[in-house]
Amino acid sequence: MAQSQAEKEQLSDSTVSILQRQTDYLLRQAQRKAMFQFLFSGNFITDHVRAGPNKMEGITTVGSIPLALRLKTSKQRRKTMSTISKDSLKTSLLKLECHFTWTLLEKHVSLEALEETILDHIKFVVEYNIRDYNILSYVCHLKNSDEEALRNLKKAEEVIQKCHPGEIARKSLVTWGNYAWIYYHMQRYEEAQTYISKVENSCKELSITSHGKIQLPEIYAEKGWALLRFGRNYFERAKNCFENALKSEPDNPDVNAGYAIAMYRLEDCAKKYGEEVRPCLEALQRAVELNPNDTTIMGLLALELQRLQRVNEGERYIEEGLQKTPDFPVFLRYAANFYRKKGKVDKAVEILQKALVLTPNAVVLHHQLGLCYRTKALQLKNTRYTPQEEVENLIELAIFHFKIVIDKKPVFFCAHCDLANAYALAKRYEEAEEVFQGVLQRNDIPCDDKQVIYFNYGNFQHFHMKSESKAIKCYIEGLKMEKDSYGRKKCSEAVKTLLKEKIKRGLRATDIGTLGLVHNLNGKKQEAIQCYQKAIALEPNNEEYLNALAELQLSISS
Repeated sequence: MAQSQAEKEQLSDSTVSILQRQTDYLLRQAQRKAMFQFLFSGNFITDHVRAGPNKMEGITTVGSIPLALRLKTSKQRRKTMSTISKDSLKTSLLKLECHFTWTLLEKHVSLEALEETILDHIKFVVEYNIRDYNILSYVCHLKNSDEEALRNLKKAEEVIQKCHPGEIARKSLVTWGNYAWIYYHMQRYEEAQTYISKVENSCKELSITSHGKIQLPEIYAEKGWALLRFGRNYFERAKNCFENALKSEPDNPDVNAGYAIAMYRLEDCAKKYGEEVRPCLEALQRAVELNPNDTTIMGLLALELQRLQRVNEGERYIEEGLQKTPDFPVFLRYAANFYRKKGKVDKAVEILQKALVLTPNAVVLHHQLGLCYRTKALQLKNTRYTPQEEVENLIELAIFHFKIVIDKKPVFFCAHCDLANAYALAKRYEEAEEVFQGVLQRNDIPCDDKQVIYFNYGNFQHFHMKSESKAIKCYIEGLKMEKDSYGRKKCSEAVKTLLKEKIKRGLRATDIGTLGLVHNLNGKKQEAIQCYQKAIALEPNNEEYLNALAELQLSISS
């Protein structure tokens, strides 16, 4: 059948259209191939190291090109997402406010003990489960259990949806931040980006960023609580976080409680390590006033009043707390501590045993029980007719609990001293020596803790091993560390007392010269010069004393 002119023109146009589409398709394919070859030729690939806070590994990154949107096969998509836009992702991750960006270092805690503490808190204090699950996810990540970390974040989300249905975005920012970081470490970059976008979009809607950082009182508070969990190296930062939160919510009971605890911990550390003391009584009283049912704060207030010699007032808070929360392990611990310090050791033991039934793995309860049994043993040793078998049983109980503490929490350094001293009481001197030597070989001990250990080790050598020379050596090792602390002060007092006693028994150049060294380490140069002059009078050719004297005189003249 002959075709009309119109039909021919229509067919011609259709053919041209098909050819044009084929040409466009081939051109696009060529462009894609060229781009893919360029990206993976080696010119566009750079090596980076992940900048997260821990367990960083070398990874390869590629510039920010959305290839995943173009490549269709799952294999190509996975390969692309393993290299796409890591620098951009990393930059976004570091802007998040969550446990991964708060510089919470694994070396400052025992992960097993911290996990037990958090799980116990979840069991007994349900109103703060969101932040407990959040920090538990971080702890699981540090333990290389990212799947378990995700399960804990899922639990946090469930609590948020149940308890805060109208504030899901606001209450989820830390949780989503943790999700993003964990997916990043699992190399599941699409999921990481999803949660980053959730945070960024929520912040825009809530208008809560300033200079690129999220600023919410509840996030300051959650950060403060996390810092408290990681120990005394973080107490000052925790205090600052709670202070920032209080600027927006001065009457918030939870924030005031966190601030009071941070202040109490700082005061406790200051007294223990010879630092500036900042009173915490007012903060504790304010927190109790805002929430009279918070027996954690009530217990700390009682201990602070006891420290201020207001024992009767403190005991009233302990009695009230025992009525309000008779089965809350945290308060029971504080109550037992109060009674032990008051001298009612049997009552303290009774309370601690009850708490231990509730939380059998709580390290601090085992430590408190060890202290109680040691105290009871010492009390019995000082009686006129010592019941030797009972004393030995009490010492063995103390050893049992102290061993649990250092097994579960090796960074609880004072517990090493407690264990060694308990061995010494039992006349198990080799085991005591082994504990002291073992802990002193660690390279993660803070200076002030090491000074306390040297003081205890010196006492062990002096009073148990009857070696004055080894005791002096231990005390001086503590003095050589320049940090002014409680432990250093005790080392200084002990070595000066011991050296002066030795000098009274008979002048020896060695003892006088060593006393000169002690004065020099304490910055008392004139006293040091006098000692070295006396030592040289006894040993005129002693080069050590001559050189030390010359250096001291030169330092004074210059």
